[in-house]
Amino acid sequence: MSHEASSRPRMSDPVQFLAFGFGSGLSPWAPGTAGTLMALPLYLLFAHQPLWVYSAIVLAATVLGVFLCDRASQTLGVHDHPGIVWDEFVGLWIALWALPPEPAWIALGFAVFRLLDIAKPWPVGWLDRHTRGGLGIMVDDVAAGVMTCVTLHLALSGMEAI
Repeated sequence: MSHEASSRPRMSDPVQFLAFGFGSGLSPWAPGTAGTLMALPLYLLFAHQPLWVYSAIVLAATVLGVFLCDRASQTLGVHDHPGIVWDEFVGLWIALWALPPEPAWIALGFAVFRLLDIAKPWPVGWLDRHTRGGLGIMVDDVAAGVMTCVTLHLALSGMEAI
């Protein structure tokens, strides 16, 4: 490890800056929710891209997130520091995958994702407890995002069937 472990995040470190969601994870109030809110403007930047481009961005952000979260947690000496919110960014982007980028779907995706991320139903909680490192930090939010995405696509399909 090239940096001495410190539980104080440094926004001058590009890895921590990204892992802490451009500083949103430093919010004293619900840093996970603050991080998820910070993910929305970025979502809106690429939501209108072709699905393959959106998917590639989310896949790249997921792989990058494993590295960012692992490195930030090692540098801080804290596994899954509450301010590390890149996982919330990716989880929300997965939750909203291939859904209409309309305010109602975005709000619903945000709410369902936060509910699942906080409540950690199976398998989200199991993955959170049994996976370590950067992958462990990311995997529960990826799972919550997938569960949200499936739930919202089922709701969308049901609405279209009516």
